[in-house]
Amino acid sequence: MKKQSGFTLIELVIVVVILGLLAVTAIPKFLDLTSQAQQANIEGMAGGFATGVSLIRAQWEAEGRPSNASNQNSVVYDGTEMFLTFEGTGIRPGYVTGLSDNGNTLAGLTASDCVDIWENILQQPPKVTDTLATLNSDDTIDYFVSKSGTGANSLCHYYLEQTLAHDGDGNASDPGNATSVGNSFTYQPANSSVIVYINTN
Repeated sequence: MKKQSGFTLIELVIVVVILGLLAVTAIPKFLDLTSQAQQANIEGMAGGFATGVSLIRAQWEAEGRPSNASNQNSVVYDGTEMFLTFEGTGIRPGYVTGLSDNGNTLAGLTASDCVDIWENILQQPPKVTDTLATLNSDDTIDYFVSKSGTGANSLCHYYLEQTLAHDGDGNASDPGNATSVGNSFTYQPANSSVIVYINTN
C-alpha cells in the first residue's frame, strides 16, 4: 500500500498567516498607487493644457496678432477658429477663451466656453462635461468643469471625477468652485495661469 502524503494542519496555518501578512502589507501599497496615479493624471492633463494655451498664443503672435472680420482676436488652431482675450484691466491679450467671442473681454465667459477650450486645445482629450447630471449618468466622462469669477478673475475649474466626493449611489457631488475638493486645476484666461490642486481623501 502507498502512503498518502499531504499538508499538515500546521503547514496550512503557516501558509494562511503568510498570505495574510502579504495582504496587509500589499493593500496599502496598491491604495497609495491609486492616489499617485490620480495625482499624475491631473498633473499631466494640466501640463498638456498649459502647453496647448501657450501654442495658441505663440501661433497668434507668429501670425502678427490677427483678428477676424468682426475685429475679435482670433486664430485658426488645428482647423478651428479659437477666440482670444483682448487687452484690458488685468487682462493680457492673446489667451484662448473658447469658440465664441463672448469671452474676449471675459465678461461673458461660461463653463461651456471652458469645455470648448478643453476639447479644442488638447489632442484626443478625456471626455468632459459642465453638467453634474451628465457626469453622473455617463460612466465614460472623466472630468467635470465649472467656472467662477468675472472679468480678469474668471477661472475655469477642471476636476478629475474619480477624486470628487460620491454619495451612497456612486454619484459625484458638486464641487462648486472649490479648490479644496478632489484633484483639479484652474485656468485663468486673463494671464494664462494654470494651477494644480491636489487634495488627498
